[in-house]
Amino acid sequence: MLVTGATGRVGRVVIDLLTGAGVPVRALTHRSEAAATLPANVEVVTGDLTVPESLDAGLPGVDAVFLVWTVPPATAPAVVERIAAHARRVVFLSAPHKTPHPFFQQPNPMAELYAEIEERIAESGLEWTFIRPGMFASNALFWWAPAISAGNLVRWPYGAAETAPIDDRDVAAVAARTLYEDGHAGGDYVLTGPESLSQAEQVRIIGDVLGRRIEFQELSPDEFRSETEGTWPPQIVDMLLTAWAATMGTPAFVTSTVSDILGTPARSFRHWVADHADAFTEAPTSRSSG
Repeated sequence: MLVTGATGRVGRVVIDLLTGAGVPVRALTHRSEAAATLPANVEVVTGDLTVPESLDAGLPGVDAVFLVWTVPPATAPAVVERIAAHARRVVFLSAPHKTPHPFFQQPNPMAELYAEIEERIAESGLEWTFIRPGMFASNALFWWAPAISAGNLVRWPYGAAETAPIDDRDVAAVAARTLYEDGHAGGDYVLTGPESLSQAEQVRIIGDVLGRRIEFQELSPDEFRSETEGTWPPQIVDMLLTAWAATMGTPAFVTSTVSDILGTPARSFRHWVADHADAFTEAPTSRSSG
């Protein structure tokens, strides 16, 4: 099986799960030096989704592909065509843009990209499975860990907006299972954590796990734009603010899909925090951004 995005937060875990299940794995990376970060029994090939012909060396003999797309859409038709010429199955890491919940129905350029790639895959003749994770629990590292490691105050907008954070490991486990297990052709799986939690509640849970009281200070949208200016892309800020505003007063969309596929409950946000508590106590200058 070929895993793209092999060193990313989902792809890297997919590789471990596949090798743990005895499945031969080939990993696609941009840089050959990435091989040092992967298990010794994984075949590593270099390639770039923006250069479709660079995939030719990694696709022969591949039965299934885990596709993670993080580049512009221009080369998607050629990439999907190449995959279809070799593989039987593709599992695509997408997003819940078809889910009828206000949080997922706001304008989102990534959703348009994913929809286009899904259409290409559906037309290709491949057996396909679309994995649609909601909000990742690991976003808490990028959003709140710097402030929490520096003190006991988080300044953030829309504290009452609810999401259902999902553990990256659960996303990877579903992806791996659908790669090597039959019966998932045509599967369109929306993945969420097991509970709807407001953003303020998520910060409180982090404090509970750390044994500290962390204050949540509400910011207005304009204050948030001002505080993130120069460090966050404005279009990302606007997208998040619009989505959080739209879901105010509405519980998060919660599915049982993780449990249905894996036979074990999805990990809670508290579980995720407990497993990553050290990341909230590191000095901000020592934390990796990845």
